[in-house]
Amino acid sequence: MKSFSDLRYFCEYIVNKYGSPSNASEEDKAQEFRKIYLRELPLDLRTLRAIASACGIHVNGVDSKKLPQNIRGYHDVFDDNRNIYYKNGDTISGIENTILHEFREMIEPVFGELYLDYSPLRTSAVHLVANKFATAVLLPKDEFREKVYETGFDVIALSKLYSKSCSQVLIRMGEVLQGNIFLYSALYEPGPEVGSWILNYWTGSTNNDDPDANICGADGLFPRKGRAVLPGSLVDMVIKAKKPHLARRITILDSKEDDGLVAVARPLVIGGALAKVVLVVVLSHSIGLLQPQIERTKPVEVEEFHKHL
Repeated sequence: MKSFSDLRYFCEYIVNKYGSPSNASEEDKAQEFRKIYLRELPLDLRTLRAIASACGIHVNGVDSKKLPQNIRGYHDVFDDNRNIYYKNGDTISGIENTILHEFREMIEPVFGELYLDYSPLRTSAVHLVANKFATAVLLPKDEFREKVYETGFDVIALSKLYSKSCSQVLIRMGEVLQGNIFLYSALYEPGPEVGSWILNYWTGSTNNDDPDANICGADGLFPRKGRAVLPGSLVDMVIKAKKPHLARRITILDSKEDDGLVAVARPLVIGGALAKVVLVVVLSHSIGLLQPQIERTKPVEVEEFHKHL
C-alpha cells in the first residue's frame, strides 16, 4: 500500500490490519481514520473537505428543496466518480457529520470487493453504523469521556464545547460511558401541538464491574422515545420555570433503605425561547459526578420524588 489518496486504500488498510471488516468496530474504523487522515490537523469542515478531495470524493451543496424531507445529504458513485451532497444552509456541524456519514456508507461496498467472505450491510444497517462512525470521528471516545466528567454530564455544555447537536452529544455520552456507570439521559423538544413536549432522544449505560450498581425492574420509570412530558415531572417543572431543577432523592422502593436516584434537568433557552430540555439521571451515591453541572447551573431543588421522574 503506497498511498491513502484513494478511498480504496483506506479499506485495504482496514482489511489488512483486522482481517474481515466486521472485526473492526466503528470505534476502530473511526480511530484509524483519525490516525491516517487527521494526524495533527484540526478536525473542522476545511480539513474534512481536504480529506474527501484526497480520496477522490467531490463534496457539493444542494438545494434543500431537492432533498427528501429529513434527509441532510446523500452520495453517488459513477465509474469511480464519487460525490457527496449536503444540504445548503445546513450547520457546519451538520455538514461535517454528512461528509463522514456518507464516507462510511461509500466504503461499505468496497469492503465486500476486497474481502469476499464479507457480506456488505443492508441499507438500514449501514445507515446506523455510518452514524456511529461519524460520531466516533467527531467526538473521540477517550477525550470526550474526560469532558463528560469535567462538565458533570452536562449535555448542553458539551454541545457548545464541541459545536455539535445536543442529540448527537447525548447519544455519544451513553456510548462512551457504557459499562462504567449506571446512567439514563433524555432530550425533550417541542412536539407537533402548541405547548406540547416530546422525548425525541434517550440514552443509557450500565455498570459492568458492579452489577448491583444498576437499577433493574423499574419498568416505566425511564421514558422512551415519543413519550410526552408528564405533569408534575422534573422536566415539566423546568419547562414552566425555564430554570434548571434538581431532584436529590428519587426513591423507587417503599423501603427506607432505598438509596434511589438523583436527577438534574436543564433547559436550553435560545433568544428567550425554550428550545430543549435535557434530563440526566444517576444513582444517588453517584451525585458527585453531577456536581460540576450542579455548581455551574445552580438548579432549583425539589422535594423527594417517588417512583417517577
